[in-house]
Amino acid sequence: MKTIITLLSLSLTTTGCILVTEGGPHNTYNYAPTINWADAGCFWDSYYYEDIWYFDADVSDFDGLYDVVSVYADVYDTATGRWIETFELDPTNDPSFWSSTWFADTTYVSCYYGGYEVDITAYDTFNDYDIITVKPYTFYY
Repeated sequence: MKTIITLLSLSLTTTGCILVTEGGPHNTYNYAPTINWADAGCFWDSYYYEDIWYFDADVSDFDGLYDVVSVYADVYDTATGRWIETFELDPTNDPSFWSSTWFADTTYVSCYYGGYEVDITAYDTFNDYDIITVKPYTFYY
């Protein structure tokens, strides 16, 4: 009888599957990205003879720099609180630096108005994010 109980308990606990893990313990926590600094504004480009908007951000992530998948710049009018336009920043050869430039006449944002705020938002693989708000440099005096 003991033999039958022992065989029955062994058959219930032995599934025939073997689980092999390699390496150390795996991180099950996702860290949100961190925007270290950001900048936005206008400058005059004498080659194109055009005002240019620029948006820059330096982003880090404890899960690795390649966990950051997108960075956006949302421009708001501070006088009305109204959203004006969103710009997507592009990754560069430096995985922590994201940047974007736009001809001013292709946007709804004027280089001669000083009432803007720009929210720079960085997203990672799991949609965790960080936001920083900057006042852009414009030609408004």
